[in-house]
Amino acid sequence: MKIMIAYDGSRNAKLALAQTVTMFRCNAPTLILAGVAENPLDATDANERLFQEEYDELKAALQEGIDFATGEGFDAELLIAEGDARKMLLRATQKHQPDLLVIARHSHKPDGGIIAQSLSYFVDELDYMTFGSVSSFLARRVECPLLIFPSP
Repeated sequence: MKIMIAYDGSRNAKLALAQTVTMFRCNAPTLILAGVAENPLDATDANERLFQEEYDELKAALQEGIDFATGEGFDAELLIAEGDARKMLLRATQKHQPDLLVIARHSHKPDGGIIAQSLSYFVDELDYMTFGSVSSFLARRVECPLLIFPSP
């Protein structure tokens, strides 16, 4: 069994990885942690530098996830792509044909005072009505089962 996890090192992605490990431990699947670095919109030196920093941070986060999974006794692979997250994750499922794709809903939880908390509450209410853009895109197009973990 192969389980692909969309992973970016965020709090929600880490929770999704931990929940996947707990839920599927008895199946002993191979975990594929897939991350996507977004390409810069133009090719200036500043954008290339920022992209390289993002890429390096993503790769380090993916390696941290791999270390966690292997520490839990799972076989794990790292997959990193460049481009639009929705399209790259869809392509990754087509190429690697996992038995399940796991993603975590994106959370907009700012730290701050009452205004930030009020805005956060409003955004959360909208989130309950819709998926995020990546999960919505994949829910309509992916050809394998999809598990979407809610944000806590």
